[in-house]
Amino acid sequence: METVLITGGTGLIGRNLIKMLTGNGYAVSILSTSGKKVAGCRTYSWNPASGIIDEKAVADADHIIHLAGANIGAKKWTTARKKEIVNSRVKSGELLFEAFQKHPGKLKTFITASATGYYGAITSEKIFTEDSSPAGDFLGETCRRWEETADLFKKAGTRTVKIRTGMVLDSNEGALARLLMPMKLHIGSALGNGAQYMPWIHLDDICRIYLKAIEDSTLEGAYNAVAPQHVTNEEFTSTVAQVTGRTLWFPKVPAFALKAMFGEMAAIILEGSRVSSEKIIKAGFSFRFPELKPALENILRYKAEN
Repeated sequence: METVLITGGTGLIGRNLIKMLTGNGYAVSILSTSGKKVAGCRTYSWNPASGIIDEKAVADADHIIHLAGANIGAKKWTTARKKEIVNSRVKSGELLFEAFQKHPGKLKTFITASATGYYGAITSEKIFTEDSSPAGDFLGETCRRWEETADLFKKAGTRTVKIRTGMVLDSNEGALARLLMPMKLHIGSALGNGAQYMPWIHLDDICRIYLKAIEDSTLEGAYNAVAPQHVTNEEFTSTVAQVTGRTLWFPKVPAFALKAMFGEMAAIILEGSRVSSEKIIKAGFSFRFPELKPALENILRYKAEN
């Protein structure tokens, strides 16, 4: 039985990925800063900020999935917060590599999370592919440096995969959950001019992409983890309203109001371009939820049933 080590295992993707991996016959272990236990997993301790890690976690791993990182949208982007966002991704990846260098024999695959923020917080006519250059803004620089930690493993001869993830759809956490709250009160509306694109993916599909990254040894390098259907913020909001049976009465939320509320972080709400999923599809991945409306219907029906 192969062992998969996950960082960020208590987050949205991590929790659901653990269930999928154990259901497919993998042993799963996690690195935790809090010591919080996850059913069915062996828990190892680490503290990337202090450079502390239980090296046995890495020594015993056949595959590592690096999901850890401070939530980009949780707080305003002060100078200190931006440093925390970057360090939580970069220093943790570097610490994993240091442990790997001491125990290099077993590891087959290193898979890192990344984000479509690699292409920047911009709205343009361009459809971004994995060959596109990283943006020079905060998001682009963060993702570039995040992915560079994975390149350390690549240079050491380990198969390395980078998963550039869009907005993950879930009814309890993330952007969709925040949108559902005002929608229930009939006060939901598009943001800014509503023309910005929102690269998205169903939670089940993103977990299946990570599973494929483990099992398909031909996967290497960067892959965009976004559904094939491109939707704008206005289209996304209207589809949520349709699926939930709500009517959008209120006008769009003006950009200046969002900038006043969120500061620089408003860029992740007000800007967005199309991102291609062609590469992962050509690699043999089949989306279960390639279109938004069925994806939302599945998510919201599941919530109602549970």
